[in-house]
Amino acid sequence: MMSIKLRLTLMSFLQFFVWGAWLITIGTYCFNAKGWTGAQFGAIFSTLAIASIFMPPITGIIADKWINTEKLYGILHILYGLVLLYVPQVNDPDTLYYVILLAMIFYMPTISLSNSISYSILKSNNYDVVKVFPPIRVWGTIGFIAAMWITNLSGSKANSNQFLIGAVAAIALGIYSFTLPACKPQKSLSKDSSLAEQLGLTAFKLFSNYKMALFFVFAMFLGAALQLTNMYGDSFLDDFKKVPIYAESFVVKYSTIIMSISQMSETLFILAIPFFLKRFGIKKVMLFSMISWVLRFGLFSYGNPAGGLWMIILSCIVYGMAFDFFNISGSLFVETTTDSKIRSSAQGLFMMMTNGFGAYSGSKISGYVIDKYYTHAAGKDWHGIWLAFAIYALIVTVLFAVFFKHKHDPKAIATFAH
Repeated sequence: MMSIKLRLTLMSFLQFFVWGAWLITIGTYCFNAKGWTGAQFGAIFSTLAIASIFMPPITGIIADKWINTEKLYGILHILYGLVLLYVPQVNDPDTLYYVILLAMIFYMPTISLSNSISYSILKSNNYDVVKVFPPIRVWGTIGFIAAMWITNLSGSKANSNQFLIGAVAAIALGIYSFTLPACKPQKSLSKDSSLAEQLGLTAFKLFSNYKMALFFVFAMFLGAALQLTNMYGDSFLDDFKKVPIYAESFVVKYSTIIMSISQMSETLFILAIPFFLKRFGIKKVMLFSMISWVLRFGLFSYGNPAGGLWMIILSCIVYGMAFDFFNISGSLFVETTTDSKIRSSAQGLFMMMTNGFGAYSGSKISGYVIDKYYTHAAGKDWHGIWLAFAIYALIVTVLFAVFFKHKHDPKAIATFAH
């Protein structure tokens, strides 16, 4: 019999494996294999954001109220896998837009549901969530890396096999999740509860709390930056093949593996989160994340596969702090500052603001801006693109430092963890 931590670790590994198989390389597939434009690709990539706007809050409510979280999670993964199986049949960007949108409607809510499942099972087994969750979650990132490597080494980064790799794993995960311990809905409604409570909209009241509202707004601004490197990173490195001196470089041939250094770095920073949160508190940890975003984009702007290779690699290392200190600390912040009855819904809200409204505006605006200002006859002006993103991240950092007020209480984190 596998231990509970091991079973959650396997769930975490597959949760991100089924996404990593194609997320980083779909740009190479759309631009290089299919020859579509920035705006067409931006639209396809924005589907994960559209799905994140309404699906996590809806599924969070369903899990809080009506159906076991692990069952809902399993059904969604099987449906996601079935849609991915269909992707290789699609040959035009407009159809792919709707197919990927459907896949994302099933997949995106599973990210916050997998957090809820882990939190729920760990708490019912009396584990300290702040200590025990990050080492389990780290295996999600390892799963993402494993999938990227398999896609690159099997020669699938520019063809549709990347979607089949994801599909098979997703269906397997869906079936596996039915074996997990039951995470029953917290039915705590009386007959007199208001319509808002019955529909599970109570979590939206968090917006009336100034600090939480501000936290969600910044989550949205950072969410816009979050997807940019996923969207353009692999195509950026792959594009160096147009420069004769770089054409045969390791970076061009194994661009996906170079990009996976970002995820390897994530694995280290996830494990550092409990230490940093207890020592510095959420505001400083979020600021570390934002400064890292500025560095992530700025280093890409000046890097190249030869003398500037160290910048590309350093940018990938910095990404770990940029991503985790915002995403996972943010999720723990929501977990430790909201009422237990609305936690799945609150996690859904956090997801809606970052991967929903944030990523949607990020992918649409970046696709448009790149087509209008940074694409010319010779190709894309990557230096200008990354520099513009770095300046954006810097503005967000300064605003957050000024406006987000939060007193750090080390005891609070410790108390909430139990």
